[in-house]
Amino acid sequence: MAQPFKLPDFYVPYPARLNPQVEAARSHTKGWARAMGMLEGSGVWEERDLDAHDYALLCAYTHPDCDAEALSLVTDWYVWVFFFDDHFLELFKRTQDREGAKAYLDRLPAFMPRDLAEGFPEPLTPVEAGLADLWARTVPGMSEGWRTRFAEATENLLNESLWELSNINEGRIANPVEYIEMRRKVGGAPWSAGLVEYAARAELPGAVAESRPLRVLRDAFSDAVHLRNDLFSYQREVEDEGENSNGVLVMEHFLGCTTQEAADAVNDLLTSRLHQFENTALTEVPGLCAEHGLDAAQAAAVAAYAKGLQDWQSGGHEWHLRSSRYMNEEAAGSEPGGLSLPGTGMRFTRRSEQARLRSHSHRPHQHVGPSLLPEFKLPYPLSLSPHLAGARPRCVEWGRRMGMLQAQPGRPLSDIWDEHRLAGYDFPLCSAGLDPDATPEELDLSANWLTWGTYGDDLYPALYGRTRDLAGARAATERLALFMPLDGGAAPEPTDALERGLADLWARTAGPLPERDRAAFRRTVEDMTASWVWELANQAQHRIPDPVDYIEMRRLTFGSDMTMWLCRLKHRERVPEEVYRSGPVRSLENAAADYAALLNDLFSYQKEIQYEGEVHNGVLVVQNFFDVDYATGVALVDELMNSRLRQFEHVIRHELPVLYGDLGLDAGTRAVLDGYVRELQDWMAGILHWHRRCRRYREEDLRSGTGARPWRLGGPTGLGTASTRLGRLLAG
Repeated sequence: MAQPFKLPDFYVPYPARLNPQVEAARSHTKGWARAMGMLEGSGVWEERDLDAHDYALLCAYTHPDCDAEALSLVTDWYVWVFFFDDHFLELFKRTQDREGAKAYLDRLPAFMPRDLAEGFPEPLTPVEAGLADLWARTVPGMSEGWRTRFAEATENLLNESLWELSNINEGRIANPVEYIEMRRKVGGAPWSAGLVEYAARAELPGAVAESRPLRVLRDAFSDAVHLRNDLFSYQREVEDEGENSNGVLVMEHFLGCTTQEAADAVNDLLTSRLHQFENTALTEVPGLCAEHGLDAAQAAAVAAYAKGLQDWQSGGHEWHLRSSRYMNEEAAGSEPGGLSLPGTGMRFTRRSEQARLRSHSHRPHQHVGPSLLPEFKLPYPLSLSPHLAGARPRCVEWGRRMGMLQAQPGRPLSDIWDEHRLAGYDFPLCSAGLDPDATPEELDLSANWLTWGTYGDDLYPALYGRTRDLAGARAATERLALFMPLDGGAAPEPTDALERGLADLWARTAGPLPERDRAAFRRTVEDMTASWVWELANQAQHRIPDPVDYIEMRRLTFGSDMTMWLCRLKHRERVPEEVYRSGPVRSLENAAADYAALLNDLFSYQKEIQYEGEVHNGVLVVQNFFDVDYATGVALVDELMNSRLRQFEHVIRHELPVLYGDLGLDAGTRAVLDGYVRELQDWMAGILHWHRRCRRYREEDLRSGTGARPWRLGGPTGLGTASTRLGRLLAG
């Protein structure tokens, strides 16, 4: 069978090495698979299938330095996970039996007890027998924190198979953002990262295991592993098995392009994720170790973990080149101008290095003219609070009392707002749309939170951006936590308007909340303020962010989690916490958040690119990634917004009813959640209306200084890069 596309030239920055214990692992794992019932008689594999797939070779390449015992155990884990994938395919995907699939998956967590003394149920399938055996052999040497993380990754890998099955049943192809998020769970690479901790004897210290730098390492690693697999497995999954969870197919559908062009785009995204991994490892991880005071052994474990993920990338690529499971004819590639290092397997391509250069070579303050706005297709009607008129003057007065309308003592660069600006920004208008049923007090609180968050977002670049004072920004951010005491205790005396505003808002918001909810809400505020420092770090590097990292961080810089959490305040105690943590609700919220944040990027393009010299704008990120012009970037962002809106509607129609049934929610809880859906619809409609009416983004406001502080006017002109084939394709 002819290949559907020519495999692209891959960026492989680390050498692949082979563990010398590979033969011992091959011999051991074949006996183990037979003992678990995975071979003859399983209806899934015969011995020749296991031999052809050669998972021992995969593990020997991806874990080149571990001893024979660890390599055999890790190989058994991979045999188990690939057998599960094929077993699930035969039993449930081919038959499209969702009910049977759910019952099958619901049994598996019992075979991963946190305490081995709890024992295991009697295994009924080779998958259950294998999981029980592997869990008992693996966890004795690992901490409780690792067991929890690894069990969660395993459950995600298993349970999100239902998402794939549902999409197959509906003939639905995911949008790119949804696909990346869900592929991390069902694709298993976060699970692989947990096994790196085991095999490399590099268990992450609990204090930093869930930090942004290590989360980004894990996510970038996972995305690159999955996208590489999608390229090699397209023929098998899409043409043979009828899968529609494949990145090439997703790009083909989203871009409306040929399979070859989609494959090239997927490879570009793979490369971008590897660049993100490298950037995080070099610029964020060392600082993380220092900030948390890790000792030498802990820092060495973090370094060994990062190296283990690098080994996995190159080893996994080498295995894909050799395994009969995938299409790999002419996979080595020979891009003109690329650089291969003989004998190392390392390859640096012209395309990958051009992308890296492009992300650091944007010319700030280019003249771009008024922001180009598409025809927004948001179907939700706008409702406004009847208390809006009274909230407007009260919001300006609150900003004055907090000190936001004057320079801060000893900080001459902090004179960023005046009364005219704050009145023009009209945050009460936004709040009136976000929550049209709010009381006057609730409307004031919401508008004040929006005022405070926007003031901080404007203040940080002024105080710390131009001076590249990242240490000062981090110190100020850490101090903000003192003004959100969980125990209701006293906060320090505020030293500036940002601290004073937060202290006031926290007392008004957190006072009535139980301690658990206080902690949850404080995390949303801390995540937002930490994202301001992330923006400053990229600005200091003069680096346009990787598109995946940008989307995920944009939810935080936009304050989506914080404002959505405020929407839940009225009914949190009436809805079980597991409902808000569920996949469908998180998908619903993320889709709405992305729509709103990208909408903001469209309106603020001229303000940010021409007047402020920013690199954090979704249109610019898309322009940089695809190497296209402004108009094409706008068209791509518009399509992404619409695809996220379609996903929002899909979750409402198809996924929430299933969730209600799976969790056995009563009519009252279902009504509350249906009301929350309407609140999210109001949230999006209110944000769109505010952008159309406020005086922050229009060219006349920018020229007069109403919309943005004109720190530097003028500068280089021109739109920058020209359209490429994708630009022409998408514009047509």
